[in-house]
Amino acid sequence: MEVDPADAGFDAARLKRIDAHFARYVDEGLLPGWLAVVSRYGRIIHTGSGGQRDMEAGLPVEPDTLLRIYSMTKPITSVAAMMLYEEGLLDLDDPIANWLPEFAAPSVYVKGSSLRPVTEPATEPIRVWHLLTHTAGLSYGFHHANPVDALYRAAGHEWSTPPGADLAECVRQWASLPLVFQPGSEWNYSLATDVLGRLVEVISGLPLDVFFSERIFAPLGMTETGFWTEETGRLAALYLPAPKTRRAVRNDAFGALGTTRPDCLSGGGRLVSTAGDYHRFTQMLLRGGELDGVRLLAPRTVGLMASNHLPGHVDLEAFGRPLFAEMPFDGYGFGLGFSVLEDPVKARTLASAGEFAWGGAASTAFWVDPDEDLTVAFYTQLLPSSTHRIRQQLRQLVYQALID
Repeated sequence: MEVDPADAGFDAARLKRIDAHFARYVDEGLLPGWLAVVSRYGRIIHTGSGGQRDMEAGLPVEPDTLLRIYSMTKPITSVAAMMLYEEGLLDLDDPIANWLPEFAAPSVYVKGSSLRPVTEPATEPIRVWHLLTHTAGLSYGFHHANPVDALYRAAGHEWSTPPGADLAECVRQWASLPLVFQPGSEWNYSLATDVLGRLVEVISGLPLDVFFSERIFAPLGMTETGFWTEETGRLAALYLPAPKTRRAVRNDAFGALGTTRPDCLSGGGRLVSTAGDYHRFTQMLLRGGELDGVRLLAPRTVGLMASNHLPGHVDLEAFGRPLFAEMPFDGYGFGLGFSVLEDPVKARTLASAGEFAWGGAASTAFWVDPDEDLTVAFYTQLLPSSTHRIRQQLRQLVYQALID
C-alpha cells in the first residue's frame, strides 16, 4: 500500500471485504490462491492475497509470483500496433494483405459441415481495424460453435498451436481457413490479436518478443514480463475445476505453458508477468500513454482505443456472437483491444461508463476507470475464466468501498 485508502476516497474496512470474500474461495477449494491490487490517483491503496501459488508444494502467493496472463497479452499487442500507427507505418483502414499477402483473397463460410463447407469470397478486405476490434471474421478452435471452429481444431489450433509452427506459419494456416462471417459484420472473440502480432513483426522488422522487450517492457520497467520464464520456482501452478465439485485440481499439461520459449509467439495469449509489472502497464494506460516520463502513446490514441467502436455504440450482446468473451456481453462494447463499458445499468455493475478492461483465460483480469482515476487487477491461475463470477464480484467489492 502506497497511500492511506481514506486519502484516496476509500473506506479501508470496506476494502477488506475483498480479502474476506476471496478467502472463502480458497477455504472452499475453489481457487488455489489469488492476489488483488487496487490503485487510485496512481497510488496503490489496497493489496490483498491468499492461498497458494502451488498447493501441492505448499508455496504461498507472493507479490513477485509469476503468472500466465493469457489474453491480458492482447492489450499489450494492441498498444504495440497503435505505436506503429502513431509512427505512420499503418492506418486503421489498411488491408492487412498489404503486409500479409496470404489474406489477399479470404473466403467466408456460408453453410455446410466442416468436411464440406460452402464458402463465398469476402466482400471487403480484412483491415487493421478489424483485427483490433475482433470483427475480422476469424475464430478460435475452442468455441465449438461453428463448423469453421472444427476446421481450426483439425489443423491443431484449439488451446495450442501445432508443434514447430512459428507465428508466421500459424498465420498462414489461419488465412487458409474460411472466415465465420464477412469482415466488419459481427464481433467474434478470435485469433485476430495473434494476427495483429504478426503484423507488428512484419512492419517493425522485429520478432514480437523483441518488439515487446525493447519498445514496451524495458521503457516501462516491466522487467519480469515475457513469453516464458526460467524462474519456474516463482511460476504459479495452473489449476482446472473438477467437473462435479469445481474444486481446483492441478493440471501440469496446461501448466507447462510459460516454462519454455514457445514456437509461436502468441500476441493473443502467451505472456507471463507479475502483478507489479502489469500494474505499470495499467498505470501507463490510465495516464494517457505515459509513465514516469516515458511516453508510449499520445492521450488521444489511448482515448480512441478506449472508445466503443461497435457500430452505433451498441453492446456486444447486440453485435457479437454470444459464445465467449473475457467480459460480459450486456452493456459492454469493444474498442481497439479492450472491452468498453457502455451502459452500467444494463451491465448491472457499479463500475463507471467508459471503463476499459480485459481478462485472461486463467481467471486474471484488470480494468481502468478514467472517471474515478482507478485501476484494479486480479490474479489467480484457474482455467477457464468462466468457472466463477470473480470479475463481477470484484467490481462490487471495489466500488462499494469507494465513498467520496
